[in-house]
Amino acid sequence: MKVNAEASGQLTVGMRDPRITSIGYFLRKTKLDEFPQFINVLVGQMSIVGPRPEVKKYVEMYSEDQKRVLEVKPGITDYASIEYFRENEILGRADDPERAYIEKIMPAKIALNMKYIENPGVTQDIRIMWKTFLKIIKR
Repeated sequence: MKVNAEASGQLTVGMRDPRITSIGYFLRKTKLDEFPQFINVLVGQMSIVGPRPEVKKYVEMYSEDQKRVLEVKPGITDYASIEYFRENEILGRADDPERAYIEKIMPAKIALNMKYIENPGVTQDIRIMWKTFLKIIKR
């Protein structure tokens, strides 16, 4: 990201977000920008599979029921990451990207996270990791 990128918004919108450097674009496109999160996994702050961390601004909009996703260790990948693999493209087509995120994408992602936390297990984690791998390979 460029310096002070957050002043231009919290969402990555479209394929060529002007807040992202050329190197950053490459890292995001190849998902290599996720690699440093493995350090968080190694030190026990994150899981490989679990609800993706959300920006504080949007977490503050969660209902009490939706806040249940915060009780689970965050992860690098989840059902929402797979379903919204190209979220920036979806937001790039929206007339009002933030409104689309808040009203449509965020609730859908939370519902997918609830699906995950209501059915914990190694089998589900392996399924999510496999689907993530396939999504990255087939992009």
